Amino acid sequence: MSKLVSKWNYPTTVRFGAGRISELPDALAATGIKKPLFVTDPGLAKLPVVASTLKILDEAKVPYGVFSEVKPNPIESNLTAGIAAFKKGKHDGVIAFGGGSALDLGKLIAFQAGQTRPVWDFEDIGDWWARANADAIVPIVAVPTTAGTGSEVGRAGVITHEESHTKKVIFHPKMLPGIVIADPALSVGMPAFITAGTGMDALAHCLEAYCAPGYHPMADGIAVEGVRLVFENLPKAYADGKDLTARAHMMSAAAMGATAFQKGLGAIHSLSHPIGALYDTHHGMTNAVFMPYVLAFNREAIEGKIERLAAYCGIKGGFNGFAKAIIKLRKELKVPHTLGGLIKDLDMDKKRKALIADMAIVDPTAGGNPVKLTKKAALSLLENSLSGTV
Repeated sequence: MSKLVSKWNYPTTVRFGAGRISELPDALAATGIKKPLFVTDPGLAKLPVVASTLKILDEAKVPYGVFSEVKPNPIESNLTAGIAAFKKGKHDGVIAFGGGSALDLGKLIAFQAGQTRPVWDFEDIGDWWARANADAIVPIVAVPTTAGTGSEVGRAGVITHEESHTKKVIFHPKMLPGIVIADPALSVGMPAFITAGTGMDALAHCLEAYCAPGYHPMADGIAVEGVRLVFENLPKAYADGKDLTARAHMMSAAAMGATAFQKGLGAIHSLSHPIGALYDTHHGMTNAVFMPYVLAFNREAIEGKIERLAAYCGIKGGFNGFAKAIIKLRKELKVPHTLGGLIKDLDMDKKRKALIADMAIVDPTAGGNPVKLTKKAALSLLENSLSGTV
């Protein structure tokens, strides 16, 4: 029984369903926000979905500011600029609106605006989060427009340290949004590439959480159903962006993945993070490239679990059948089979490979891999992802 010890956390209030964005003013009032900073990304800021959402605030006479200086992989200068906008506008809360990058940065602005220490002092290491002044963290309402990261139900944000080219996870329990509005209608206009990448991110979260060692049966159950939802609905959402039912199920799967991965992630993410930091690739699509290689690497430790997962998802052939289903799904979604297909003019010499391997084995997600990720193993996985050898 000594191994049956764990710590469980479950997400916040989620107002789920098409059309529920209309409840944004009420959600702000419920969390005590009177003058929010609306944080989104520059591409989304130009689209009708943002204009229609801001119109809801205008009609409710809610004063707000808009900040959209968010890179696909947010960096410290984005956070600094966001905090400056927050303070200049004398805001008292944040609406984090968009995909994982905007959600993460919005949460980080709400967290960091009232702190006196550098953001790096709150990296998700031990109890570093306890260094923060919890009373200075302002409330957050999160509104996802993609179905991938699940950041809307998470207590952390990812930001790239520009000097070291490493992605850092900043954690604090109060970074969890007070209310989430998960309106699948907001994701209808999402481009096919983003639908594929974010959907594969949700799958990576569910799959790695399920395979991570440790005792967390509730996370396992959530992850298993999340995997099934992705297999059944991501191809539909990709093929028909207006399929609201598929969009809704994918938005659920994204939140489920982020809820489940409190149990842990693994080598898919620990390899993806340095690639994203060094080459500025789409995080979910990078996860998708690494997925079959890591699955094969972990086989000895997870074969029985994958056989059960395959059976639940209606996939025949046990582990081999599940691995083939991953490859088939990637092909359907036009996911590149190799890193060279993802990164244009990729030139990765021996020194760069060693750097990526070094970064991967110290990434916070590496410890959740069911097979120990050594530098030799990371290099082997990297070589496989370059050659296409599964």
